[in-house]
Amino acid sequence: PVIHPEAFVHPDAVIIGSVIIGAHSSVWPCAVLRGDGEPIIIGERTSIQDGCVIHTTEELGTIVGDDCVIGHLVHLEACTVHDGAQVGNGAIVLHRVHVHTGAIVAANAVVLNDTIVPSGAVAMGVPAKIREGMADPEMISSGAAGYLARTKRYRDELRLIG
Repeated sequence: PVIHPEAFVHPDAVIIGSVIIGAHSSVWPCAVLRGDGEPIIIGERTSIQDGCVIHTTEELGTIVGDDCVIGHLVHLEACTVHDGAQVGNGAIVLHRVHVHTGAIVAANAVVLNDTIVPSGAVAMGVPAKIREGMADPEMISSGAAGYLARTKRYRDELRLIG
């Protein structure tokens, strides 16, 4: 793994193999980023929250851009989440999916292989259906900013007991 010195990776997160994490990004407890096939690339100022699983295939990497919010218990595999997008808690985003800038994958949605979530759209349901023009860009940017502040605090002040 290559982890930028200004990133925060919680000691209870697991980072294995070909993984790159950008500046000011955060990886929270119990997240697993396993780059044992193609690489996992996490941009800058992105939060990978508690319990996420990010994986690849032998042929396809997983890319998460800058200023993204990846919610608790999300599973990303061999997909691309573009800059400034959000994936809600418990969602699953599968092979060759593209979640474009300003798009949201709703909590607990399952986005099947080869789906495109356009800018400004929300993918919701199982399997996910695309709802154009429903995303709230302010929700994404405020979530990203909140985790950026939290990242600095935890990186500077985190103390383990035990």
